[in-house]
Amino acid sequence: MGDQSYQPAISGLRAFVAIAKKLHFGSAAADLGVSQPSLSQALAGLEAGLGVQLVERTTRRVMLTAEGRRLLPSAMAACDAIDNFLSDAAGEDDPLRGPLRLGLIPTIAPYILPRLLRGLPERRPDLELRVVEDQTARLLEQLRDGTLDAAVLALPAKSPGIGEIDMYDEDFVLAIPNDHPLAGRKRLAPSMLADLPLLLLDEGHCLRDQALEVCQVAGVNPDLRQTRAASLTTAVQCVEGGLGVTLIPRTSVAVETASGELATAEFTRPRPGRRIGLVYRTSSGRGPAYTELAAEIAALVVESGDVTPV
Repeated sequence: MGDQSYQPAISGLRAFVAIAKKLHFGSAAADLGVSQPSLSQALAGLEAGLGVQLVERTTRRVMLTAEGRRLLPSAMAACDAIDNFLSDAAGEDDPLRGPLRLGLIPTIAPYILPRLLRGLPERRPDLELRVVEDQTARLLEQLRDGTLDAAVLALPAKSPGIGEIDMYDEDFVLAIPNDHPLAGRKRLAPSMLADLPLLLLDEGHCLRDQALEVCQVAGVNPDLRQTRAASLTTAVQCVEGGLGVTLIPRTSVAVETASGELATAEFTRPRPGRRIGLVYRTSSGRGPAYTELAAEIAALVVESGDVTPV
């Protein structure tokens, strides 16, 4: 380890974080608006001062060393703190102005985005929303590496350094063919899933894990060899084709039943469901602003009557 009195330059920290995000010196330099030699020099200065190698560079690839992976979260937190300091110094007291990169999981995005894209510009005319749809694990990874600002997903995220803001609860309903004997039922016991061919999403989707949890609580052992789908829409199409039944969130019902080939059945209370919230890096220092944003997103979704605000 280098001299303990060493004080790293912010340019070195920014260079390190940019390279860690892109794993490419040219792309990192372009992101920062500097030349590639300047970027390399800033990184070299940081590594020399710390006395550790942060980045390994070969003719074919760029990768972080073990020390680089260990120190990256601290470097990102330092850059976030500097950005917040500069914003405060410039009098920018509203973090919800300008570009905001928002992630959403695939079982949420198609069903609430139309409301958000209509409603948020009215509430936040200076907010420039950028949307990324991906699975939970990848959204959290993008949050940690700074390529996302916040994300909407099912809670709890249980990820170090990630803050969670509750927004709303929504029920699961059973999606079945419209000629199924259970179509339209309002008091379906979850234990009845034991007698039904339950279709699940592929691994990596949190809705798959939530469906398995519903089965576990109900004492049901689903046949995991059944058809699996990469998206909720595909699962619904399989249901329409008579391949089984599946659980869908209530916010998806209007969209997924629009064809007229799908019916639903509701479970008895307390109904199985999930809690949706907004997550963000705690190091960003923008917890209060993201709390406001979460409340506005929740209000727009609650207007549909499909969910219960927290």
